[in-house]
Amino acid sequence: MSAARLKIWLAAARPRTLPAAIAPVLVGSALAWRDGKFDAGAAALCLAFGLLVQVGTNFANDYYDFVNGADTAARVGPQRAVAAGLIAPSTMRAAMWTVFAVAFVCGLGLIAWGGPWLIVLGVASILCGIAYTGGPWPLGYHGLGDLFVFIFFGLVAVGATYFVQAGRITTDVWLAAVPIGLLAANILVVNNYRDVETDFAAGKRTLVVRFGRRFARLQFMFSLQIALTLPLVLFVRGHWAWWCLLPLGIEPLARSHVRRLRDSKTPSELIELLGDTGKLLAIYAVLFSLGEVL
Repeated sequence: MSAARLKIWLAAARPRTLPAAIAPVLVGSALAWRDGKFDAGAAALCLAFGLLVQVGTNFANDYYDFVNGADTAARVGPQRAVAAGLIAPSTMRAAMWTVFAVAFVCGLGLIAWGGPWLIVLGVASILCGIAYTGGPWPLGYHGLGDLFVFIFFGLVAVGATYFVQAGRITTDVWLAAVPIGLLAANILVVNNYRDVETDFAAGKRTLVVRFGRRFARLQFMFSLQIALTLPLVLFVRGHWAWWCLLPLGIEPLARSHVRRLRDSKTPSELIELLGDTGKLLAIYAVLFSLGEVL
């Protein structure tokens, strides 16, 4: 594969979204470390599965948004490979299925740690990745994309990562999963905020299309606020040392993101904020995990 072709495929994988797959595995594994249950092999398989599902979902989004007419010449976001004619629709569809197949194989490796019921969870994750923009009732086209991201990149990903290492799930794990899911969903909020006009024209009823940009700004702000409140909740519960408050260090950055979303005037500003929202999730996850380990 030529360097130019590789660059096209890397762009189609949407690197800005990958922190959503890495962060929950990092947090779940750090929780397992704190409890003396960390298993590097299980953690590596969880990371591989999460990244592959994220990339497969991005390929599916590229393909199905083109098929459904959501990606057109009027779109203001980053160039999409299929809509731009850089990758044939059949090739993207084949790549999507290949990536999901490899993800499924990685997931099978986790049966040794978590049992055969993980097959159901893995298949559900893959099917929802497809159903986000594909199938007869695409989740993202009916305002359920944010909920999908919160559940699968927050509750499911953090919970499953911890479970395959520790063999159980605690209340603290569920609480730790909430901010990760909300911050991952904020990446989608910025993306949909930018695409609101073209999504409306294509019949894609995201939450921003349904309820407007003001609602999206409030959703974005409250998700950040909840993410900053959860470490305090864990500290007050008495099971954590003050190290768990490290994520509060992102508060000035979070406030600047709220202002940038509110004051944005051009698509390029939102594209930059989209990348920075993913970075904020990564920083939060690192600080949260560091607090757990310490």
